[in-house]
Amino acid sequence: MNGSGVSSMVTGVMAASLRCRCGEMAGLLMCRTWGNRARPLLWHRLCRSSSGSVSLELGERKLEISSGKYARFADGCAVVKLGDTSVLVTAVSKTKPSPSQFMPLVVDYRQKAAAAGRIPTNHLRRELGSTPNEILTGRLIDRSIRPLFPPGYYYDTQILCNLLAVDGVNEPDVLAINGASAALALSDIPWNGPVGAVRIGLLDGEFIINPTRKQMSSSLLNLVVTGGPQSQVVMLEAAAENVLQQDFSHAVKLGIKQTNQIIQSIQQLTREHGKEKRVVQKVFVPQEEIIEAARRMASEKIYAVFSDYSHDKISRDEAVNKIRLETEEVLKESFPEADPSEIMEAFGIVSKEIFRNKVLNEYTRCDGRDLTSLRNISCEVDLFKPLHGSALFQRGQTQVLCAVTFDSIESSLKADHITTALSGVKDKNFMLHYEFPPYATNEIGKVVGMNRRELGHGALAEKALKSVIPKDFPFTIRVTAEVLESNGSSSMASACGGSLALMDAGVPISAPVAGVAVGLITKYNTERGELEDYRILTDILGIEDYNGDMDFKMAGTSKGITALQADIKIPGLPLKIVMEAIQQASVAKKDILQIMAKVIAKPREKKKENSPVTENIQVPLSKRTRFVGPGGYNLKKLQAETGVTVNQVDEEVFSVFAPTPSAMHEAREFISEICRDDQEFSLEFGAIYTATITEIREIGVMVKLYPNMTPVLLHNSQLDHRKIRHPSVLGLEVGQEIQVKYFGRDPSDGRMRLSRKVLQSPASTMAQTLSDRNSITMESADSSP
Repeated sequence: MNGSGVSSMVTGVMAASLRCRCGEMAGLLMCRTWGNRARPLLWHRLCRSSSGSVSLELGERKLEISSGKYARFADGCAVVKLGDTSVLVTAVSKTKPSPSQFMPLVVDYRQKAAAAGRIPTNHLRRELGSTPNEILTGRLIDRSIRPLFPPGYYYDTQILCNLLAVDGVNEPDVLAINGASAALALSDIPWNGPVGAVRIGLLDGEFIINPTRKQMSSSLLNLVVTGGPQSQVVMLEAAAENVLQQDFSHAVKLGIKQTNQIIQSIQQLTREHGKEKRVVQKVFVPQEEIIEAARRMASEKIYAVFSDYSHDKISRDEAVNKIRLETEEVLKESFPEADPSEIMEAFGIVSKEIFRNKVLNEYTRCDGRDLTSLRNISCEVDLFKPLHGSALFQRGQTQVLCAVTFDSIESSLKADHITTALSGVKDKNFMLHYEFPPYATNEIGKVVGMNRRELGHGALAEKALKSVIPKDFPFTIRVTAEVLESNGSSSMASACGGSLALMDAGVPISAPVAGVAVGLITKYNTERGELEDYRILTDILGIEDYNGDMDFKMAGTSKGITALQADIKIPGLPLKIVMEAIQQASVAKKDILQIMAKVIAKPREKKKENSPVTENIQVPLSKRTRFVGPGGYNLKKLQAETGVTVNQVDEEVFSVFAPTPSAMHEAREFISEICRDDQEFSLEFGAIYTATITEIREIGVMVKLYPNMTPVLLHNSQLDHRKIRHPSVLGLEVGQEIQVKYFGRDPSDGRMRLSRKVLQSPASTMAQTLSDRNSITMESADSSP
């Protein structure tokens, strides 16, 4: 709202001397239209608008965090700068509660073309919908800040990350996490931060803090660490080139140490320029008497369900839901004035409490396993003959079908200019696409394009497999992972199934990959504010993810780690627990690899009959015109008739991709046919040949030296010593035979160089010229005195 808009709506100003919460004097604006928004926060916001900044040395460069200059109507705003890359992040939260029974947090990260010095290449030349990279970065920020919102804070909150400038050296995603942390800490929104985030790279055996884009292209590790106060781990996201466990653990510890500096800087900025946290109208936590009533009515029934190990996912959910409905009916009668959401939440608290206590006290899970046991695993490969590679991975009630498809290198995913400017990656020739249809959880829903969850799970499984794919593989590889049944850890099942399918397809991966999800149940003393006890669970079920405190996914080979993602649902975890989770996941990963090896231990050496093939063919410059054809006609015809794809590698080499060996055989015959004339005849430089005219053109005639030759142009300038404008003046006709001399091929384009002119005698022309000169001389003599 601009200044004129404010002045038009303000109906009066109280000039009373009111002291703001920050200790300064301010006037209170009374506005009819703004209503409740014209609360004392408004004058507080106006008087605390002075800008401020803090800076710190992070690695070898300076990180700067500032606030108070931009977007001052937002509840909180911060600008984070590293090098010449700057990111502006705003935080706004509604003051009226949402009807949702969860934290309605939305994080939008947008790549701005102007920030990278480019113009979007779409038809509108402006930013359109969110790209996959923007969605994944938004998820990264969301997972870093969501755990620190207070329980029961169900107010719509939005974090917007706006790229102001990108220098192509420093990546902006980690800066956006720190900007979101600073914006929330500076705002009046209730939040138990701040957090700090850094990226750790591994280059030449040394760990690098916030590596540059060039350094990341050679780094063996891409680890993003978000840390909270008191050296707590809040979020981890990593892709690695088979990094050893001890090196990975060291990188996490180093990252947490660096995040402490960022947290201290944000705390300093908050003390100087932050706002007082607002008083929340309503926290969505049920009354204790309702919880106690639900506990008395349902505890034994719920415990019996969780102790019945014959249940599967569906039957267990149905049994618990039946108890829920019965309990809620009684609670509604006992507490008629209570909000329905309070009654539902009370039952959820009791159910979660019983589930967690069973694990903490009895060391037993709801399916009868101990804390470190895996579910039953079965694998199959080569399921469908027409596919280049296929596998089915079953772990408990999680089932994933993976298929591998090969295509030409030209089928690789082309990144847009903005993504290329930010990440440096232009082409992507390995892709894993994850699909989660509604029937996988016995539900009905719309089957639409990719959503944020599917994109995130697919990106994690892709990271797990990418490092083992050979860099010089001659095809573009697409792995599709379709979840047919889901009861926890479907993304890691996709990594396992994808590894099996790649080996079935004969892709020479450096090592098989397996993944596993590890969970956590903690006992927290709220009075002391400390963690009293915990249990780490291997290979978690969906219900253990829902009722637990962590979803820790890790994938890798028998040697090291290739991908990791930690979603932590409490305000942070000590490093000790994270290290134990890495160790427990590593043991489970090796067990899974041994089971997979019984089905297929290494890539197939012999390709399948329907596997695509690729060949490089040598086409000399002299033959290139014939091979390509006029306007690329021959290549287009070849691709249309045989299904192959032809791409030029350099001046004389073409790469031919065929989807099947039979298609390559057809392509060879086609190429042999169109190049047959050049293969059968060898012309001698300087020799004279008889050419047949096939076409009369304005600029010359088209001639053939032998029947199956492609006609070539004999230009007017090479037809006769005289300058002619059209071949018809020489009496040339189609079908007429003429003598021409061959002068080899043009080195630039490979065309034949022919001439008729050099065979024509210039004597008549010379005689006419001499005769003309003699006449002039005689006339001059007669006229002399």
